[in-house]
Amino acid sequence: MSKKIMTADDSASMRQMISFTLKQAGYDVVEAEHGKDALGKLGSSPVDMLITDLNMPVMDGLELIRQVRTLPQGKYIPIVMLTTESQAGKKQEGKSAGATGWIVKPFTPEQLVAVVKKVLP
Repeated sequence: MSKKIMTADDSASMRQMISFTLKQAGYDVVEAEHGKDALGKLGSSPVDMLITDLNMPVMDGLELIRQVRTLPQGKYIPIVMLTTESQAGKKQEGKSAGATGWIVKPFTPEQLVAVVKKVLP
């Protein structure tokens, strides 16, 4: 059975690229348009990992991570921020919220898959 990964990003093209890359690597993918959408989908469809953008409308990535970490099924899943933000302060905020890792956009498909394999045994 393949692992299921949720990707939350307000950019449809970014979601498609992430989804395509992960599906090629053998993962099932659930897409969400923003944090609130992701939280709603998590309730009905548990995932093995979450990849989220930082800057999104409705609910940003940091708030999404905080909310997911309060859920019983979200306490221990790997959560990776995938964002254009690369400042140390933002990374620290992400880590404090409960992020497992951080990838800066633009990224290569190989880089994304390598990070997923590293944090999702």
